[in-house]
Amino acid sequence: MLIDLSKRLGRSVIVVLLVTVAAVALLSLAPGSIAQVMLGENATPEALAALDAKLGLDDPIWVQYGGWLGNAVQGDLGVSPLTGQSVTEAIVERLPVTMQLALMGLAISLAVAVVLGIASASKPGSALDRAINGVTSVFLSVPAFIAGPVLIYFFAIQVNYFPVTGWSRMADGLGDNLRSALLPALAIALTEIAAFHRLLRTDLIGTLREDYVIAARAKGMSSSYVMLRHALRPSTFSLITVAGINLGRLIGGTVVVETLFGLPGLGQLVALSITSRDVVMVQGVVVFIAITYVGINAVVDLSYGMIDPRVRKAVRA
Repeated sequence: MLIDLSKRLGRSVIVVLLVTVAAVALLSLAPGSIAQVMLGENATPEALAALDAKLGLDDPIWVQYGGWLGNAVQGDLGVSPLTGQSVTEAIVERLPVTMQLALMGLAISLAVAVVLGIASASKPGSALDRAINGVTSVFLSVPAFIAGPVLIYFFAIQVNYFPVTGWSRMADGLGDNLRSALLPALAIALTEIAAFHRLLRTDLIGTLREDYVIAARAKGMSSSYVMLRHALRPSTFSLITVAGINLGRLIGGTVVVETLFGLPGLGQLVALSITSRDVVMVQGVVVFIAITYVGINAVVDLSYGMIDPRVRKAVRA
């Protein structure tokens, strides 16, 4: 058990390091520097060189990365030279917005997908199954940057119930907070609904053909009882795995939605930091998202034993 945990921890550290190295390498290829952003287009080469030296940007990229990594290991993700705000403070300030969007989007997609998956698997090939597959195919083909404006037009402009842009904190009222978060979360959830539905439908159809399910039906148990009691739980392994992976991806992938709806989350922070060449801020947010992603996957692996006791027995054996 300890050996397995050590191996998993070692792989996780390697993944985080590779992600940060890739982020730094890609940003180093982009033209311009944060000194140009801070001093403006009319800055002289001498002024730019002086500011680069002051910020340590004239050092080789590997030296800059090594210095940042040494501080990051001690819990110091640095301070943005552009805003003067610490990276940790910026993450803590914007994380609740991104987490709420990701969790709401995931919850909506799972709830809808489970209902649709059960309905489809109950009568595969029926008119209902074909209709659901058609609707989810539409969801799957509509990315967030298209779903967002469509939702804004119909529900924010035409219906005039949801705000077009902006964010209301929970402290300002739960109702206002949910109204500002629902449309962005729905834009995130549409594609996930389609993917989750198809995955659960396939697994449920396979599980319903197992001998123990057929035996349960032969004993006179109702179809709904067999579905919910015997078929659903063992059919959710793939769903939980993908949901856990997608949660980590959603936390770091809300850039488009947060930009469309003007939400002050981590996605918008990364987009603005990349545009302004704020490497310190980008590195800090990237390493936080990578650690979160790896942690979520570890929790997903551990959750298998809670869902099906047979997994615990297999691990002990």
